[in-house]
Amino acid sequence: MTEVLFYHLERQPLERVLPLLLEKSLERGWSAVVQAGTAERVAALDSHLWSYRDDSFLAHGTMREDDRDRQPVYLTAGDDNPNGAAVRFFVDDADMDDISAYERCVYLFSGADGDAVARARAQWKRLAGAGHEVTYWRQNENGGWEKKA
Repeated sequence: MTEVLFYHLERQPLERVLPLLLEKSLERGWSAVVQAGTAERVAALDSHLWSYRDDSFLAHGTMREDDRDRQPVYLTAGDDNPNGAAVRFFVDDADMDDISAYERCVYLFSGADGDAVARARAQWKRLAGAGHEVTYWRQNENGGWEKKA
């Protein structure tokens, strides 16, 4: 079964958290797919990952690139996985349909959005009921992540 991590974003926005989680995945030797809810959000994340830090960028690609199968991080609004990623990130209420092809999935949701919290709870129940190993992570006051369930 797939390991599914739920990250409850309350203290920092997705734009600060996602690049750090992607960097950690790459440090472990994993390629990753980030699935957003819309093509517009993919475009915004594409731009952000090139410039989120003054001293670095996060190499990645989208469906516009011909070499998407060689990208360490691939951004999409669909269910494609051209780089053979073992970890998939779901942001902005992206559909979490069939996750069986992944070792790990990460579902990031905003605590400031009541609808997003409700959708995360529904996903948790569905995935736990299907036998996946689900964990819940919440950011502490110092900015570190703590496993809460």
